[in-house]
Parts: sequence; structure tokens; C-alpha cells
Amino acid sequence: MDIGIVGAGHIGGNLTRAFTRLGHTVRVANSRDPGTLADLAEETGATAVHAADAARGAELVVVTIPQGRVPDLAPDLLDPLPDGSVVVDTGNYYPQRDGRLDDVEDGTPETVWTARHLDPRGRLHWVKAFNGIQAEHLLSAGRPAGDPGRRALPLAGDSAQAKQVVGGLVDQLGFDAVDAGTLAESWRQQPGTPVYGAEAGVEGITAALAAAAPERPAAFRG
Repeated sequence: MDIGIVGAGHIGGNLTRAFTRLGHTVRVANSRDPGTLADLAEETGATAVHAADAARGAELVVVTIPQGRVPDLAPDLLDPLPDGSVVVDTGNYYPQRDGRLDDVEDGTPETVWTARHLDPRGRLHWVKAFNGIQAEHLLSAGRPAGDPGRRALPLAGDSAQAKQVVGGLVDQLGFDAVDAGTLAESWRQQPGTPVYGAEAGVEGITAALAAAAPERPAAFRG
């Protein structure tokens, strides 16, 4: 698969490493010049590009940047993607880092907020995934299918087909995918919920999603 990754922090960098190890073609961008990603590109075989080029030719794009930086991205960033393409959002809102985002504070799920900024026409299929796992575990915690110690990761989205595509990547990384519902329900996996950071199998992740409350915890409010 041809994957574009916007953001090269801990999650973006390790997704670049993980996907290239699996044989996927990756173009990765950060907010600076591609030259600042030369080491990551040399290590992984990924191609470092400007953010404006991350989606060109991609079959799937991952947006993995601080929530508060989303409005800084070019509004046409995802225009190269055909209608119906899959976009994965790993973002989390931390008001101490991102500043206060009133719509999110008022209950708009984080990925819904991000999609409104980057896909205002609603052309694309958004999936929230990889937001509650420690970055290093993307490389170290995967297990073969059927392994009793295999962990599960939640993913939410409005398209069953898009969730199937992302679930396939989750499986390749060595995790089981648990359907966490629609984007409107993706608050169930935001920071401060029982599933956020949980290290459990399918049953444990499913139970944690069910135990979530829609109110944002005080520690994650501005």
C-alpha cells in the first residue's frame, strides 16, 4: 500500500518504521523541510516530502500531529486524494499543549473536529486509530494472530470498508482491531477514557469502550 504520513513525531516516526518494515511504500512529512527527516528516511527507506506532497498518489493518509496544529495545515492538503479515500487520525486533544479548542471542549469528538478542518466537503473516510498506544509499542508489542497475549486496538469511523482497511493494517502490526463505532462515538477512545492506553485483548478493549462516559475528564479540559 502507498501510505502518506503527515507528522513525524513519536507515533508518526514509528508508524513509518512499522509500515516500511511490512513492505508498504511510505512518504512522510513534518512541518519543516524534508531534509530534517533525512535520518528517518535513510533508516526506513521512506521518502521524506513536503507536507503538501504527502497525499499525492497515496492510497491512505495518516494525520498524526498535535491537535492544536491542525489549523496550521494547508486547507488543500488532502485534495490530491480521490473521493472515498481513507484518512487515519491519531490525534489527541491536550489543552495544556494545544490551547483551548472550544468546539472540542463543548463535546465535538477530536477526529470529527480535525475532519471538519481538513475535509470540509466530507469527501473522505476518516478513521480514528493508534491514538491510545505508546509509540514504542507499535514496534515491540505486536503478536501473531491467535497468540493469547495479543493486544487489541480500538478504531472508530463511519465507513465499514474504511475500518476494514485500517483494521488490516492493525492486524499486520500484530494487534486485533476492535470496532469502536462511528466518528460521533470516537469520544470513547479519547484521553482520559478507560480504553486510552489500555493494554488488553479484544474482550478487555470492548469492555473499556463500553465503560466510557461522554463527559471529558477535568484533567483533559482547558
